[in-house]
Amino acid sequence: MVAGRRFPVEAAHDYCYLHPMTIKIAPSILSADFACLGEEVAAITKAGADYVHVDVMDGHFVPNLTIGPAVVAALKPHTHLPLDVHLMISALDLVPEFARAGADIITVHAEATPHLDRAVAQIKALGKKAGVSICPATHESALDYVLNEVDLVLVMTVNPGFGGQSFLKSQLPKIRALREAITRTGRDIRLEVDGGINATTAREVVAAGADMLVAGSAVFTGSRADYAKNIEVLRG
Repeated sequence: MVAGRRFPVEAAHDYCYLHPMTIKIAPSILSADFACLGEEVAAITKAGADYVHVDVMDGHFVPNLTIGPAVVAALKPHTHLPLDVHLMISALDLVPEFARAGADIITVHAEATPHLDRAVAQIKALGKKAGVSICPATHESALDYVLNEVDLVLVMTVNPGFGGQSFLKSQLPKIRALREAITRTGRDIRLEVDGGINATTAREVVAAGADMLVAGSAVFTGSRADYAKNIEVLRG
C-alpha cells in the first residue's frame, strides 16, 4: 500500500478506511544480524523504515531470552527513528530502565500484570508513548479500560517468543474489532500487528484495520541493499 491509497469496498467484511492512511513499517531486529546490530539498524533507517521494533524477552513470560536496556541504549545513536520497544517480560519494574535507555514507545503485555492501568500510567509519566499488547488467546475486551489512555495497541498474530512463525488467521476478527473500538474513541492510536507478516499477510491485516506492521524475516532477507525493496513490498 502506498500513502494515500484507499481500499476497495468489495470486501465488506474487512475494514475500509474513510480517509487515506499511511502504513508504517517497524522492522523487528530479532531477525537482524546480532553480530552487527548497529549497522543493521542504520541500514533499515536508510531503507525507509518508520520505526525500529525491539523485542525484549525474559525467558519467563515467553520461552526465549533476548536483549536488555543496555542494547537499547547502544542502538540509539544509530538511528533517528523511534525505538518501538516491545516488552515480553513479567518484570515490569524494568520499565524505567528501558525509558532511560532511550525507548520512545514502550509496549507491555496485558497478560503480564493484573495492574495494566498502572503500567500504562507509569509509561506515560516517564514521558514515553504507551502501548499494550495481547497474545492470540486473549480477547480484545482486555483492553476496554485502558483504550482511552494508550497510544498503541499491538495484536500478536503468533504466540510470542520466537521469530519465523506462521501467521494466525484467527486474529483477523480481533484486528477488525479493535479498529472499530479505536475509531469509537476518536483518538490517534496506532494499531500494530506482529507475527508472520509478509507481502500476503500484510495486505490481510491492513484490510482488517492495522496501520503499523512489525516484520522480521520479511525485511531482513537478502543483502542490506534489498531492505528498501522488502519494506516497500510490505507497504503494498
